[in-house]
Amino acid sequence: MKDLHDYRKSYQKGALDETDLPTHWIELFSAWFEQADQSEQIEEANAMHLSTLGLNGFPKSRVVLMKSFSVESLIFFTNYNSEKGKSIAQYNKVSVSFFWPSLEKQVIFLGTAEKLTASASDRYFYSRPVGSQKGAIVSNQSSVIESREDLLKALEHLDESQIKRPEHWGGYAVIPQSVEFWQGRENRLHDRIRYQKVNDQWNLERLAP
Repeated sequence: MKDLHDYRKSYQKGALDETDLPTHWIELFSAWFEQADQSEQIEEANAMHLSTLGLNGFPKSRVVLMKSFSVESLIFFTNYNSEKGKSIAQYNKVSVSFFWPSLEKQVIFLGTAEKLTASASDRYFYSRPVGSQKGAIVSNQSSVIESREDLLKALEHLDESQIKRPEHWGGYAVIPQSVEFWQGRENRLHDRIRYQKVNDQWNLERLAP
């Protein structure tokens, strides 16, 4: 058994003080995301863990890529027939989290996932590289397949004239109800600030670490 008891890290790269915080989460998230996006130590600042409740009753997390964010929502794209898509269709409450270790920062969103319009999904689908478009068409995501070779053959035989966004592929908007910001601090007394939506207003509160 690998013993990890002695693994230790001292967090000293930032702080969260209520007197300096904005009244809306979008301002703090935008600043943190910009910092992560500009960091040479972070390859994909938009990589986020999406957690859903599976049809088998187990929660499951996986990394997806955020493609845009605004004051209303976070946007990502996937196959609606995938495991995550079926989970969301049954129970659309989700968690989304970002962890940027080199900045000692983490952000956790709780909210609901709603499908984007077909036109919004079209715009993004046709902006992707042709190879990515083909991949979305030939992959029956999350299903059991015989081999990788079958996928590659299907990709090879798909003519560009046949490219059309599948109806089962598109975007989701994650509409947050809670946004928690975590900043690592010394002695494990980390800063945790949560923005909670109550009656269309965002309330700010500090959580014990």
